[in-house]
Order: sequence, then C-alpha cells, then structure tokens
Amino acid sequence: MTSTDTPGRGRAKDLEGIRLRGGRYQIRVFAGWDPVTGRRVDLTGSAENERAAIRLRDKLRAEVANATSARTNATLAHLLNEWLRTHDAAETTLSNYRWLADSFVIPVMGDVSLAKLIRLGPKAFEQLYAELRSCRRRCKGAALVDHRTTRAHKCDERCRQHECTPLAPTSIRKIHAVLSGAFTAAVRWGWVGVSPLDSAIQPRAPKPQPTPPSTEQAAQIVDAAWKQDDDWGTFVWLTFVTGARRSELIALTWTDLDLAAHVLTIRRGLIRRNGRTIIKDTKTHQMRRISLDKVTVDILKEHRARWERRCAVISAESVPTAYVFSYTADNSRPCNPDTVTHRYSAMTATLGLDTHLHELRHYSATELLSAGVDLRTVAGRLGHGGGGATTLKVYAAWVQAADEQAAELLASRLPSPPSFRG
Repeated sequence: MTSTDTPGRGRAKDLEGIRLRGGRYQIRVFAGWDPVTGRRVDLTGSAENERAAIRLRDKLRAEVANATSARTNATLAHLLNEWLRTHDAAETTLSNYRWLADSFVIPVMGDVSLAKLIRLGPKAFEQLYAELRSCRRRCKGAALVDHRTTRAHKCDERCRQHECTPLAPTSIRKIHAVLSGAFTAAVRWGWVGVSPLDSAIQPRAPKPQPTPPSTEQAAQIVDAAWKQDDDWGTFVWLTFVTGARRSELIALTWTDLDLAAHVLTIRRGLIRRNGRTIIKDTKTHQMRRISLDKVTVDILKEHRARWERRCAVISAESVPTAYVFSYTADNSRPCNPDTVTHRYSAMTATLGLDTHLHELRHYSATELLSAGVDLRTVAGRLGHGGGGATTLKVYAAWVQAADEQAAELLASRLPSPPSFRG
C-alpha cells in the first residue's frame, strides 16, 4: 500500500508494506505461518514519516530473513505453560518452577507476545530481575498495605504497612533458568529464531556463607536432643555424624542400613508438596554409601531394638522396609519434614542458639575438613557432585585451614636445618 499520492511503479515498490492512516505510516511485514495456531504471522509497527517507515519495514524484513523474529503470536505465558508441561524434570523441580512462573513472571509479562519480547531484547528481563532484587512484590516505592488474606475482609492489626522484602538471589537465578529453558525450547520448536535470554546478564549467585555450630554448641544440641527422647536424639546424632540432608534421613528404611558392615546407604529423599508425600532421587541423582563408626552403629542397634519392642507390644510385624525414623509405633509412615525442622528450631531456641537443621550438615563438613580429611572423601559423604568442586566452593575457608594444617604436618616430619637446632 502507498500514501495518498499516486506513485509510479518504482515508487509503489519502495512503499510496499506501508500505508498512511490517521497521519501515521503503518508497516506490516509477512513473517510466515504460526506453528502454534496455523494462522498468518505479521510483524507490525508505525512511524511518523515515510523515511522512518521505510527503515522500520526494512528492519522487520531483515528479522524475517535472518530468522531472528518470532514466528508465532503466542504469549510468554503460553510458552511457559507449554514448556513446563513437556519439560523432563523431577516433580518437585517442576512444582518449584511453576510457582516461580505463576508468582513472579506471568503476572508481569505473561500477556506479552514473544515477538515483542524479542524486539525488546534482554532489557525487559534484566529489569524484572532488578525489581525483584529490590522487592518481591515489585512495589516500586508505592505505599501498599500487606493484607492478611486476598478475600474481602475488615482490616485489623494483621494487615500492616508494606515493607519491601527482596526475592532471594537463588530464586531470581531460578527464574532466569526457567525463562532461558523456555526460550531455548521455543527456538528448538521453531516458534522463535533467537532467545533474548542468550544475551541477558545472568543474576549473580550468592556467595555461600555456611555458619556451622561450634564444637561446644554441637555438644549442647546433641545433649538436649537426648534429653527429649532417645529416638529424637538418634536422629540429631545421625545428622551430625553423616552430614546427610533432612530429606535423605527421613527417607531411610532399615534396608538402607547394614549395621554388620557399618554402612548406611543413601538412595532417595522424601519431601512434602501440596499436602502429598513424595519419594524422589537424591539431589545429585546418585546413590552413596557412608561409613559409620562403632558408637553410631551401637546407637542405631538400640534404636532398632526399641522399634522392634514397640511392634511386639502392638502385635505389628517389624518389616525391614519400615522407616528408620517415624512418629508411628510401627514406623510405617515417615516423619513430616516440616515437623522435624520445627522441632529442631524449638529445641535450639530454648538453648538460646540461632541455628537451623541444615547447619548440622555444615558442621559435619567443616569438622572433617578441619581434621585434614581429603576433599573428595568429604564430598562423597555429603553427596556433592563435581568431584569436590561444590564442596570447595562452599567450604573454601575450611579447605584453606586444612591445607595450612597439612603444610605444618609435612614440615614437622622433616629434619630442620642445622642452624635452626639449638
């Protein structure tokens, strides 16, 4: 189409795909057929004058020729939903990805077309990350009230003035991973030619700062656990000496313990999601065997004897597939992970300690490294992947201390120069 003037043939070709309407030049470029809907896809835009319209049309044509434009009118929400529906990952991972998408991405840009997001480039996503780093509600400094419920209600002291709470850096990185994975799939499916996340700056990973309890605090914690009851004391003790994750210990059954060989095998983890108990692979999807000392084996033997006596009292069979830790008499059901965490927090609060259950894992790692145990062995007990790379990243300070201890040890085994001898 052309402007209101009657052009010659060459002039009509110059203005192909451009028309003047309402004082502005409108541009429309055919980009193909939508692989999602089967409908025609056009790239559109507008300009104030003819020269700018020609430049924009040529730019859109180049995007089509270079396959950098979107080939679908689908929105970001549609892409995320399709990717989450087909992505191969653990149920718990997909559940977390879905929560992040529904809570922080789709409400902001879910209705935006992929074509527009590609034209905007990485800036739109980096701006989202910046806003979430400032406030998870993206309040942008507005005066808000955090209501106790989304239902109609009469406000009381539970509804209070909003205070900005940044979204955790790890969650922002996961949002980036979700968006990057979805756009990579869109390229693979032929929906878009490029991913705007390829050139986006990935949110920085927080520097690990483990804060394990001291040796004195560890003794306080274990002593307090034994005083509550023997089963709880056994759980806390085993957490300290194995460094296993909460989900891994709760998922243990008696078939995972070979007390004669002094070995505990970690095969799975147990979590709760949306009121359901889910048995899953370990975090690194690998089975590992952890050696047990004689004291720990004796503690576990007593723990098993208590369970067998309870089964006898209620005339229940003590099956080997029963859980090692349970709040039922026959150990037929596992502990609730949240209940375990709350019990530990309540216990340590009475001791005046500000700590959480996962820090017992840090304690196990740091004590081993400080004692000079090699990095690969510590990584194996913790279930870290990468041959110790993760362990080194998290516990670099303790690795350095162990290295200094090793240096002193080597020097002490060799004769010093004659001039050093008194």
